[in-house]
Amino acid sequence: MAIDIYKINPEFRDIMPQEILDLEEKATWAENAVKPRGIKELPETKELLEEHSLCAGCPEAAALRYVLSALPKPEETIIVNSTGCTSLMFPHIALHTVHSLFGNQNAVATGIKRVLDWRFPDTEKDVVVLAGDGATVDIGLDYTLQSFFRQENITTICFDNEVYANTGGQESGATPKGQVFKMAPTGKKFEKVKMWELAVTSGCHYSINMTASAPKAVAKAVREAILIAREIGPTFLNIYTPCILEIGLNANEGLREMKEQDKERFASFKYVSPEAEEFLVKCKEEGRL
Repeated sequence: MAIDIYKINPEFRDIMPQEILDLEEKATWAENAVKPRGIKELPETKELLEEHSLCAGCPEAAALRYVLSALPKPEETIIVNSTGCTSLMFPHIALHTVHSLFGNQNAVATGIKRVLDWRFPDTEKDVVVLAGDGATVDIGLDYTLQSFFRQENITTICFDNEVYANTGGQESGATPKGQVFKMAPTGKKFEKVKMWELAVTSGCHYSINMTASAPKAVAKAVREAILIAREIGPTFLNIYTPCILEIGLNANEGLREMKEQDKERFASFKYVSPEAEEFLVKCKEEGRL
C-alpha cells in the first residue's frame, strides 16, 4: 500500500488520455500533506475519472469524490465494495479496492482489517465499506449488523438511492412507503428501514443520516467516522444519493432533490457515543480534524 498504487505502463503513456495521466499525477495523498485533506483540493486534484460508468448527473459520482477527498490516509486505505451502482465507479479511481459478493462486504472488510492489523501493527490501516442500500440494508443486513455487534474497527458507508437501480428498479428496504418503480408498480407497502437508527442500537459509535448536497458536511462526517473507527469501534454513514433515472428526474436535478430532502426525510441525524465524542475532542486538539 503506497502512493504508487496506480501506475501507467511507460510503453503506453504517450497514448493515454490526459484524464488518465491526471489520475496518476494529481491524485491527493496524505504522505506529504501539511494539513488534513479535504474538499478544497478537488479543483486541482483528480479523484475520479470523468468518463466513469454511472449515468450522467448521478449524485453518487459527486458523493464518491467527497468521500475520497476526506480519507485521512488514502494510500493506507482499502475500500470494500459490493455489487451495485457503486461498484461501477471503482475501476476509475486510484485506490486499493476489493469487490465482494453481493451483501457480504462487511464480512470481507472484517477479514481484511484483522489481517492488516496483524501484519502491520505499527501502521494505521483504514478499511472502509462503501455499498448501496440493497447490499447494506437488504441482502447484506446480517453481515452489516454482525460487524457492528463484533465491534469491528471499520467504517460502513451506504450510498442510499432507495432502489435497486442497476437491475431495473426494484424496491429495497430503504425505499420509502408508497414509492412506485418500474418493477414495483403497486408501490412500497411498508416504511423505509431507518438503518442509521439500527446502527446505533447495534453498537455503532458514530452514525449519521444525511444527503450528499453539502460537500463539506460529507467530508467532515467521513473523516470523523474513519478516525473513530480506528480507535473506538464501528461507524456508519447513510448518505442519500438519489437515482435520478428511477425517480424520473433530469440529469441536472439531483442536487435539487437532495437539498429538498435535507429538510424532509433526510433531515440531519447524528449520534456520537460518549467515548467517540471524547476522542473527537482529542483529535481536534491534535489537528487531525
